[in-house]
Amino acid sequence: MALATLSWAKGYGRTTTTRCSSQSDPPGAAKKRDRAVIQKAVLGEQAVIQRVAVEALPAEVQRQVGESPSATSRVQELVSAALSVAERFIPLIEPRERTSRTDPRVQLQGNFAPVEESPPRAAVVTGTLPACLNGAYVRNGGNPQFAPAAGYHYFDGDGMLHVVRIKDGAATHSCRFTRTNRYVHEKRAGRPVFTKALGELHGLGGLARVALFNLRGWAGTVDLAQGMGAANAGLEFFNGMLLAMSEDDMPYAVRVTDDGDVETSGRYNFEGALKRAMTAHPKIDPRTGEMHAFSCDWQKEPFLTYFRVTADGTKGAEVPITLREPNLMHDFAITENYAIFPETQMVFRLQELFNGKSPILIDLKKVPRFGVLPRNAQSEARMRWFELPDVMCFHYVNAWEEGEDIVLVGSINTPPPFIFDQPEDLQNRLCLFRLNMRTGLASKHQLSHENIDIGRCNNLYTGRKTRYAYMSISGPWPRFSGIAKVDLDSGRIAGWRKCAPGCFVSEPYFVPASETKEDDGYVVTYYQDENTGVSELLVMDAQSPTLEIVASIHLPSRVPYGFHGTFLSEDQLASQRSSLP
Repeated sequence: MALATLSWAKGYGRTTTTRCSSQSDPPGAAKKRDRAVIQKAVLGEQAVIQRVAVEALPAEVQRQVGESPSATSRVQELVSAALSVAERFIPLIEPRERTSRTDPRVQLQGNFAPVEESPPRAAVVTGTLPACLNGAYVRNGGNPQFAPAAGYHYFDGDGMLHVVRIKDGAATHSCRFTRTNRYVHEKRAGRPVFTKALGELHGLGGLARVALFNLRGWAGTVDLAQGMGAANAGLEFFNGMLLAMSEDDMPYAVRVTDDGDVETSGRYNFEGALKRAMTAHPKIDPRTGEMHAFSCDWQKEPFLTYFRVTADGTKGAEVPITLREPNLMHDFAITENYAIFPETQMVFRLQELFNGKSPILIDLKKVPRFGVLPRNAQSEARMRWFELPDVMCFHYVNAWEEGEDIVLVGSINTPPPFIFDQPEDLQNRLCLFRLNMRTGLASKHQLSHENIDIGRCNNLYTGRKTRYAYMSISGPWPRFSGIAKVDLDSGRIAGWRKCAPGCFVSEPYFVPASETKEDDGYVVTYYQDENTGVSELLVMDAQSPTLEIVASIHLPSRVPYGFHGTFLSEDQLASQRSSLP
């Protein structure tokens, strides 16, 4: 069912497979054998589905497939059709009852429900828009174009960009899908085709869906080489391009037009230098213009690589970093001289599929740690690891150096399993972490007792000491019931704005008005009144203790809750490339 008919969306412990190793085994041999067993099992699953698919073909076509390893495109089309038939049997091995974590009726209710694309339309401005907001505020988020084929999670949706274009006191709003490889293939097919990692990758049914998808690649109906990601999480402006990102793929370059529309230029691989998916949260040093990023590999050791990209887009060599096992590293941080990587309790264990579970899980027995690597390192030889128990952070506000200490700011999410299983009960506490490079000791200090997370600082201070952070007040997560400005020096709440009952905001974003004072500027965020269904963009005075609203933009259509955003100035809009470099 196409997005144009959105009736489907109306608002409405750890168990591991282990294997004993002999004393003569070399280090890591048992883990490598386990991975080999898993890969063999997945290949076996694919073979079963392929056999079912081929047996569904006419006898003459079956003979052609058996005689010709490189089947003709006609045979591939028929095999693809047979795979679609095989897909109908997968629900028989999936659970009949879904938890709230993967139930579309929960994950797509209310203002999480998707919306249609919209060209730029005029918005109504109340108050006075500051001159520094001439430009465009763009926010990313998941917005499924089709009803889910199976389970669904909030993080699975197709990337959609909401753009508010501001110029000379007037504003427009538009929203467009990022034209990812996944989006284009499914648009052409008229239904979901790609496996969704969080909603569908559970148990034997998840294995079957992965196998089926790989066979579609074999049949030539999907181009696996062009990526599988949704580009629905992060946004950064770099080297004349606005990059839309999710950590399951390379970035996609998009362009905001002068009238406030948005176009997809294409998948960006730094002129062929990037060979794999990268983080949705790269860091850009405001002084050098250099981008810092990492890539995770959930199948091959050492599981993590770090790299830098010069301001003109030249990607440097990758530095392999050894992790204990595949880790879901969502965010990281940089200082003037270092990059800091959190190895968390969120891990990827494919063998959990055989236990009927998701391969993405929280291992509470694992001790989290931070790795500190010099930004100019050529190998991991200079990496320093700092263990710090009971630290599960998904996002970081900033980091900097103070004497012998690396200082890092982020919210601890507790208890960690609630991130997926009971997000409405998750508690988030903003903390300051110190990693002493001389002693090797690590410590944490809670800054606030408020339930706050998902925050930003003034980006002009990325990697340098900041005093203020602008945080989302959980209400309950993944909704946010207000914005808090936190004084990181004292832990004091320096500004506070709580939403009215039934109203919620998105991530706050700080837009500087000048470079002379850190908090001289404005905080912008999308605001949703669930009582009326009206969406706005709020503009708040960042220096006001009440975060006073100086202007609001009443939008012509609803904006679902989403993820991260960024602001493009008039100069940045003018400097955008017309096509990929």
